[in-house]
Amino acid sequence: MAKTDYKKVYKELYTGKKDKPVVVEVPEFQYLMVDGKGDPEKSPEFEQAIEVLYGVSYTMKFLVKGKNPDNDYVVMPMETLWWCENMENFDRDNKDEWLWTMMISQPSFITKADVDEAVEAVKKKKELASLHKLKFEKRPAHKAVQVMHIGPYEKEEETIEFLHKFIESEGYEMYGKQLDIYLSDPRRIDPEKLKTIIRQSIK
Repeated sequence: MAKTDYKKVYKELYTGKKDKPVVVEVPEFQYLMVDGKGDPEKSPEFEQAIEVLYGVSYTMKFLVKGKNPDNDYVVMPMETLWWCENMENFDRDNKDEWLWTMMISQPSFITKADVDEAVEAVKKKKELASLHKLKFEKRPAHKAVQVMHIGPYEKEEETIEFLHKFIESEGYEMYGKQLDIYLSDPRRIDPEKLKTIIRQSIK
């Protein structure tokens, strides 16, 4: 039985072109989430959140598959919501003030009981500092505009400005937090080739 890749099931949400923003309808998804604050390049919280989210996601995938081989699936990419209490401080010079929610989307058949079981299994293997911060929540369906950013994360600003200008020119209003979806593994690919979906909710 082939494993389900939800990036292909929802292809329009995980693909895009660098110079072509698109409007998408994002359905309700459920996520494992960890909240934090601080510069992602310096904060130990950020690395701890990554370890917790991947650790529980992969553990849960194998637990679920063990119970029902038909439920095999590809673990989804990391996503991060970004914002600041005072959005005027949301720039590259104030990373210590950045707030974030890191998250990984989970298939609709995953239950709270599955998550609890995976968390207990992870606890037995390794002590993770941020495991107690893990949440399992849904995000409601919404309309958004997204564009592909290709290159280092620190050079996203130009792409974000391009996206905001498109939203304004099309008569939409932005709301909520910026979402980044990381399609590349920065440990295995040249920074200039990193692919990141940048998405902004609109109304």
